[in-house]
Amino acid sequence: MSDGPRHLRLPDGPTVWCTNGPAAVVMWREMQPPGTYHRVAGRLRDGDCVVDIGANIGLMSVMCALRRKGIRIIAAEPAPELYECLRRNLAAHAGDDAHAECVAVAAKQGELRFTYYPQAPGNSGLYADRTADDEITLAYLHNSGVDPEDASELVEGLHDGVEFTVPAVTVSDLLRRHDLRRVDLLKVDVERAELEVLLGVEPGHWPRIGAVVAEVHDENGRLDAVRELLSGHGFEVSVCQDPLLSGTALYEIEAERRV
Repeated sequence: MSDGPRHLRLPDGPTVWCTNGPAAVVMWREMQPPGTYHRVAGRLRDGDCVVDIGANIGLMSVMCALRRKGIRIIAAEPAPELYECLRRNLAAHAGDDAHAECVAVAAKQGELRFTYYPQAPGNSGLYADRTADDEITLAYLHNSGVDPEDASELVEGLHDGVEFTVPAVTVSDLLRRHDLRRVDLLKVDVERAELEVLLGVEPGHWPRIGAVVAEVHDENGRLDAVRELLSGHGFEVSVCQDPLLSGTALYEIEAERRV
């Protein structure tokens, strides 16, 4: 585990609480133009509602709150260390109408095993795969121009994980708990559990959701399954891949409800 939350001034951004400074900087930079998260946050309007699943320390939630006034935020993060930073960051930057939940989000309620990577918190998840996560990180570093030998040294021990049990709820549980009549943006970044998160939206709740942005690991046909699910619920779906993730199974989906 880390030494606990620490304060960090992000490059061209706010001061936030984090557990791992370099990881927070990388996540923040990925959200800047032309990043997908920056683009979808820019479409929000004052007073919109964001549900942030797999919130980590809450950088996406913070970005939305800083870009638009009166944003309502429900953010879920199961790792206690990250949740503590998320809670503090929402309190500092998102106002009274932002709420953090220390839960995993899945297809049904229960308790699930979760793997937390202290050195790579953004890669933590219910379906952590150390070998695959090493390979994705190596590809990212190679695409960034890092020497292969240096990249191998950087990845060494990066995905040493800590396992524990976390409570799980569904998206629909969160909608009921917080009496959400509409969700203008549902963001999903849950490291291989994205399809399960979306399967946890009950049929009657889909019409409340206006847009979805999700990171998808295209393993075992998951990308097509997510795309078909969203299309079947009335969304126009587009898929892209960050050039730095070329050669990996990681893609980003943007889905907006058909008018």
